[in-house]
Amino acid sequence: MTKPFTPNDLIRYIYQEMSENENERLVQALREDGTLMQEYLELLSTIDQLDQLILEPSEKIEKGILRKARSIEREKIKSF
Repeated sequence: MTKPFTPNDLIRYIYQEMSENENERLVQALREDGTLMQEYLELLSTIDQLDQLILEPSEKIEKGILRKARSIEREKIKSF
């Protein structure tokens, strides 16, 4: 009986975290199972989209961090 592969297995395959034996079995399963192949292609697409995201903190968060850093610096100066 062939082990059914999970989305976690596909992710491990994409990030090359499988043993050589597991890798070979998954490649064979991808050749034989159109549904698994579709899931694999969707994961690749999702990973590609995530890699293209540019995440930046909001201006409010940036100002909050700077305000906290200044207050900590003032506290250090006062304690000397």
